[in-house]
Amino acid sequence: MDFAHGGELVARALAAQGVSTLYTLCGGHIAPIYEGCLNNEIAVIDFRHEQAAGHAADAHARLTRNVGVALVTAGPGVTDAVTAVANAYQARSPLLLLGGAAPLKTKGMGALQEMPQTEMLRTFTKDSFTIEHTAEIPAGLQRAFQAALSGRPGPVFVELPFDVLFNAIDPPPTLPRVTIAPREPALPALQQIFQLMRSAAAPVLIAGSQVYWDDAAAALRLLTEQTGIPVYTNGAGRGTLPMNHAHCFKATRSQALRQADVVLLIGTPLDFRLKYGRDWNPSGRLIQVENDLQELNHNRTADVALVADARLLLEALAEGLQGIRYDAWLETVTTWEAAKRDQQATWERLEDTPVNHFRFAAELRPFVEEDTILIGDGGDIVSACAKVLDIGQPGQWLDPGPLGCLGVGAPFAIAAQHLFPHKRVLIIQGDGSFGLNGFEFDTAVRFKLPIVSIVGNDAGWGQIRGPQVKMVGPDRAIATSLAPTRYDQVVVALGGYGEHGESAGDIGPALRRAFASGKPSCIDIALDPAGMAKTSASMPYIV
Repeated sequence: MDFAHGGELVARALAAQGVSTLYTLCGGHIAPIYEGCLNNEIAVIDFRHEQAAGHAADAHARLTRNVGVALVTAGPGVTDAVTAVANAYQARSPLLLLGGAAPLKTKGMGALQEMPQTEMLRTFTKDSFTIEHTAEIPAGLQRAFQAALSGRPGPVFVELPFDVLFNAIDPPPTLPRVTIAPREPALPALQQIFQLMRSAAAPVLIAGSQVYWDDAAAALRLLTEQTGIPVYTNGAGRGTLPMNHAHCFKATRSQALRQADVVLLIGTPLDFRLKYGRDWNPSGRLIQVENDLQELNHNRTADVALVADARLLLEALAEGLQGIRYDAWLETVTTWEAAKRDQQATWERLEDTPVNHFRFAAELRPFVEEDTILIGDGGDIVSACAKVLDIGQPGQWLDPGPLGCLGVGAPFAIAAQHLFPHKRVLIIQGDGSFGLNGFEFDTAVRFKLPIVSIVGNDAGWGQIRGPQVKMVGPDRAIATSLAPTRYDQVVVALGGYGEHGESAGDIGPALRRAFASGKPSCIDIALDPAGMAKTSASMPYIV
């Protein structure tokens, strides 16, 4: 008989799903899975904190459009990963968290690291369950893959007790890879959409994360070039239409929504980023396309609401709207955008020392090439860079998503560099966010992954401190200051490369040397604490 323990069955199931890498922090409860990974050619990258392992698996999922898998031990291993799971849930990312657990035979008796893990994770996962028999591992993991990838993608937690993993059995057959068939748009809804779009004079299309997950970039480009509809991208939708495309806009979304007579919203929740659907044209019509029925009509009732695959819907619209053009409206939005960009360009030329946020961002522009992956991890610094840098490829920009979770920088970058060793991976982060998972540069050094971080260092939690100082004054602005720590020296101490800069002119040369070093690197740049306030672009921290 071909006996196999539970860890081997887990690895076989992951390999069958096309999972190439497992992100983890070790623990005795989960040791058999490592042996299974070795037998099935699954790479194992071990981190210094379980939260970071979870974030890396999240990035892996986003970059491969498949499940990304993190493995953690029981108790504190699982609780440490909770933030990563919550972030993936809000960002619509199919992270699979595998958690060890005490043996079933002692369940409820107070075993080491025993706690109610599945109950804890159930509120912000698509599924959370325990596999109680070794023979059920293949079917249990297939259930997890199906839940994570179907409808609105999202995280799943699977608890694997110690005895289930260590038990050896005659293995059941490995199940086939889970694939999700695209959902066709319903014909009655399509007819309503055609009617609204044909009568529209000033429509707007907002392409959100679903456009990325449904691989709909080509269909989006075809529709906007055929009709001239202005496009704004959101979330993982950034890059599905290149930001330097003549029909893609980013500085005038609020202005356009106040004027638009039809808004075509694809895979973008009506949350704080869209002002909950408020402050729009009161007579405007809303078409809402989602992959999750529960997202429809949330915060605002849509005139047409449907669950459908984004690519199929966009292709149908391109077919059905032939001959329809919105050129006058496109010209209006282009004029608005040009005015905003002219204003921003003056900020990008500021010669302030310490460096202004927008000038910092402008100095990064030459490094954003087709083979560059950017990771945003911070507050004001990422907000400024998102306004300045033009993302040209799907999946080129990764940030936490709507949970606003700091600390994703190094973990996201490690997964990206591992998956794409020939691309440049650049983390844009604040000094506050570096401190959350900056020790993962140790992981990058151990695995020889030459990620580069550029830290905008204003010695504070700038996005919080700026409004706080305005409200109560600098003398009463507490709990938001940091030391002017040399984060480049932290990375050097861990075995990487680092430099510090004081002026805008230091940024480009330092980055070139960092990428040329072939090592995990950190460029620490002194940033003006009042930089965003000087440009009237400070983002409120309560929305």
